[in-house]
Amino acid sequence: MAESWVNSAERIGADLHVELAGSGSRRAALIRALRSAVQDGRLAPGTRLPPYRSLAADLGLARNTVADAYAELVAEGWLTARQGSGTRVAPRAEPVRPARVPKRVPPRTAAPAHNLMQGQPDAGSFPRGAWLSAARRALNAAPNEAFGPGDPQGRIELRRALAGYLARVRGVRTTPDRVVICSGFAHALRLLFGGQVLRGPLAVEAYGLGFHRSLLAAAGVRTVPVGLDEQGARVEELTERQELKGVRAALLTPAHQFPTGGPLHPERRAAAVDWARARGRIILEDDYDGEFRYDREPVGAVQGLDPERVVYIGSVSKSLSPAVRLGWMVLPEQLVDPVLAAKGQREAWVSVLDQLTLADLIESGAYDRHVRRMRQRYRGRRDQLLAALDEHAPHIAPTGIAAGLHAVLRLPPGTERAVLKAAAWQGVALDGLAGYRHPDATVPAQDGLVVGYATPPDHGYPAALDALCRALPPAP
Repeated sequence: MAESWVNSAERIGADLHVELAGSGSRRAALIRALRSAVQDGRLAPGTRLPPYRSLAADLGLARNTVADAYAELVAEGWLTARQGSGTRVAPRAEPVRPARVPKRVPPRTAAPAHNLMQGQPDAGSFPRGAWLSAARRALNAAPNEAFGPGDPQGRIELRRALAGYLARVRGVRTTPDRVVICSGFAHALRLLFGGQVLRGPLAVEAYGLGFHRSLLAAAGVRTVPVGLDEQGARVEELTERQELKGVRAALLTPAHQFPTGGPLHPERRAAAVDWARARGRIILEDDYDGEFRYDREPVGAVQGLDPERVVYIGSVSKSLSPAVRLGWMVLPEQLVDPVLAAKGQREAWVSVLDQLTLADLIESGAYDRHVRRMRQRYRGRRDQLLAALDEHAPHIAPTGIAAGLHAVLRLPPGTERAVLKAAAWQGVALDGLAGYRHPDATVPAQDGLVVGYATPPDHGYPAALDALCRALPPAP
């Protein structure tokens, strides 16, 4: 019978797993196990082995047995032993590996020279120093229980910090007990609809993110498009159009319609809340980039009009980085327990350490400073885009430019596909507006480009704008 031990070599702080199997003496079994570990590469050349006294104690062997095994492997050339350096795997002891048949790897598509895709903040501007300082403070201050199983509602430190921040900056009316931490907007949708907290059908804006529609469809939720114009979603359709009268909730982007741009008109904001109150419905408010506004007064959250009828959802994917998987839901009181039941008894999605770090970043004021700094930087990027258009393509009308991280360039009807192809030839990656249109939308299709101006590095941005302008159609 094979015997297996995992020893703790305290003197060198290393662990070594060996299996003493097969017939014969324990010494022979140890020699076979060590030789096999070297042959198959588990013990790489130069690896230091535990002192024979430590290994003997951990394996329950006599010291002389381990010492003799080491000595024989040294004599065979598998190990080396030097005074003061200990016993190590010999440098020439290369593992024996089976010959591999080379696989045919498909050629990789070359990355575009210029990335103007929407939805991606400037990765080089992540506040590394501030995040590191916040992490250190948070770790030092964290109670011991923070390192146990996570609370599915989220750390109270972060929920408290968010309640204060969102009230101050976005006009959200909440308390920490109404906040549930999640990993982002998509996770929030999965919890709400995949967990059957809410049910469809769901009203959505005629232009929006296809990934969200796919996620909802996978959860069995039918989406019904609401028309759009220059004042945002035509919320009056919720009561006027027959196919919308049966929806149980509405998903809106009131602060900055995605992707066409522009805030929801104040009268329509009130009308949406009135619809939810009168019919017992819920509004899902996607506040994906509400902190970034340039040429207008801040637009508060619709949630502030009626906290019991609006689910407010936000994240740090635009303000910090999509790599920081942190988001939040501010819920009506009656939805808190169902969402927590859908999430489970333990936090399985969001790192507690990241939650504590973000809480400190907010409370210390570093998050506000970062947002203000990035607001200025993105405004400068937006201004460079407008200046380039004014010089090279004054006939192209940009919209949605008062806020956010992208703009929409309106194109002549029927030209979107050709312009996207021309942009690809120029090495520019960006989206066309058609890809965001709901397949059942009744509003007229519009040709346009969705240009993200946050992603390129500063040194590459002018060249990206030049390439973009070369792809645009000439004036009629």
